[in-house]
Amino acid sequence: MSTEQRTLSCMSAEDNMTGGQSQGLVLQPAWDYLHQNHHGLLRSPLFPVVLSVTTYFLLVGLYTLLDLLAPTWPCINRYRLHPDGAVTWPNIWTTLGVTVYNHLLYIFPAAVAQWLWRPPTPLPCEAPTLWSFFLGVLGCTVVFDLQYYLWHRLHHRVPWLYRTFHAVHHQYNQPFSLVTQYLSGWELFSVGFWATVDPVLLRCHCLTTWGFMVFNIYISTEDHCGYDFPWAMHKLVPFGLWGGAPKHDAHHQRPNTNFAPFFSHWDWLGGTHTVPTPPATLPPGEPDETKGRRD
Repeated sequence: MSTEQRTLSCMSAEDNMTGGQSQGLVLQPAWDYLHQNHHGLLRSPLFPVVLSVTTYFLLVGLYTLLDLLAPTWPCINRYRLHPDGAVTWPNIWTTLGVTVYNHLLYIFPAAVAQWLWRPPTPLPCEAPTLWSFFLGVLGCTVVFDLQYYLWHRLHHRVPWLYRTFHAVHHQYNQPFSLVTQYLSGWELFSVGFWATVDPVLLRCHCLTTWGFMVFNIYISTEDHCGYDFPWAMHKLVPFGLWGGAPKHDAHHQRPNTNFAPFFSHWDWLGGTHTVPTPPATLPPGEPDETKGRRD
């Protein structure tokens, strides 16, 4: 079907919608624009990979710039969880090297395989409603959070799994943004698999799927960024339901606590929740695994 035929078909479908449905589709104008002007790009099996990789490197690039400016810019350094612990160039090159290696060895071949064997993504004419978009992103985040909590706890409880697959991520007890994907191949595959499959299981619209992918990368990077900004997710979500950077930083200080990547409820229920202790109150020379405070 040509682009013109697709456009006419979608216009006809919109004409057949009831007024109530049309009012619910707040995202329809943006979806129409993408549908009409970037149809080939959006249908490509490579698009989700390009979107995810681009989002990740843009975010870590921004955080890394802040890391380099923080030692001489007090207005930035005041928000660091560890103001006295500077991120050095060797830290950056080591974590970036592993990230690039993983992308070349795992992500790139998987993307090529998708491009060769996976059919183009079908694009519906109708956009998701704003409610279904946010509900879908939330649902995928909740499911992903449970999946990673179970995976994470298992890989800390079984010494062989920890040493073989997860220990590399804990080489830094004061995480910064590039530590987000400082992972073994197995861990990178696991999180990538869930992020891809969960929207399919929940039957999300493709626009919702891409929204979840971007949001998932954003909150994962924020978890590791090492900053406690006023707009951080854990300050926007009420009742302490969101862990955020401080609690994940506490996990790197006390590895047997705070296993859930985003929400706090699984750690509350599992007895693994811990509250981060301000760095200034920590006794000097105390081993990393004993830092923090259990509640």
